[in-house]
Amino acid sequence: MNPALKLVAQRLALGILLLFLVSILIFVGTIILPGDVAQSILGQSATPEALANLREELGLNEPALQRYLNWLGGLLQGDLGTALTNGQDIAASLGGRLKNTLFLAFWAAIVSVPLAIFLGLLAVRYRERWPDKLISAVTLASISIPEFLIGYVLMYFIGVKLGWAPTVATIHDGMSLGQKLNTIALPVSVLTLVVLAHMMRMTRAAILNVMQSAYIETAELKGLSMFLIIWKHAFPNSIAPIVNVVMLNLAYLVVGVVVIEVVFTYPGMGQYLVDHVSKRDIPVVQACGLIFAAVYIGLNMVADIVSILANPRLRHPK
Repeated sequence: MNPALKLVAQRLALGILLLFLVSILIFVGTIILPGDVAQSILGQSATPEALANLREELGLNEPALQRYLNWLGGLLQGDLGTALTNGQDIAASLGGRLKNTLFLAFWAAIVSVPLAIFLGLLAVRYRERWPDKLISAVTLASISIPEFLIGYVLMYFIGVKLGWAPTVATIHDGMSLGQKLNTIALPVSVLTLVVLAHMMRMTRAAILNVMQSAYIETAELKGLSMFLIIWKHAFPNSIAPIVNVVMLNLAYLVVGVVVIEVVFTYPGMGQYLVDHVSKRDIPVVQACGLIFAAVYIGLNMVADIVSILANPRLRHPK
């Protein structure tokens, strides 16, 4: 088998195995959560007999291993189960929520990825000068502040004081694209600030590492401009680590939106997950956790495969 194809197949197999192990971890984590969905449904005044009957009806009295095997069997058939609190099909409920989360993550990526690469190139072009220091200081400050605090600060100044954007990011299918983009302006801004620093600094570090190469010195001796050297010679040869960090941050944009969705009351998977954690609705928590894990593992696999295909040393290991 071709070495590159063999490495890709190994990464795919490893990803599937990792997802299986994550499913076990999610199940174990959910069954040890404090609280009881039966108590949540019936309230604090429920009698022990009523609680016992409801637990029996919901299948909560079955052995943990049996419940896991039933859950896993349903997953393999594409069945995410039924919410215990309202009896709704989880897959149907998550469809629109997942679309909203991906919509938010997509536009945050559209803004943050090109901006991070541009700022990284700009920092390299003016390295050790004031633009480089200013960009590094601002991005480091943004990554050091908790995202919920950034969200509340932007909400107060931009949404309340200036009135430039709505403070509640509630979207629905009847809205036009322009209305949706205006509604999610603040969440997208927060997510951009959160992931920008990591991508920018990795872009800067990867390009500076390539700038030490002999062919860069040759290009400088030929009299090429510094911008042309960075854009035409250094950047293409540092693309693999940049793609890696971009994919990691794209995974974060999908998985890490939980806090942002709660802050801005955004109707995505994160808000849905938090609502059902408070109700101790275990099947919903399991389904959301597994989808988030699948997205994170999948994007990391894509980054790994791109690195293999972009790096001859990985395609042809000794």
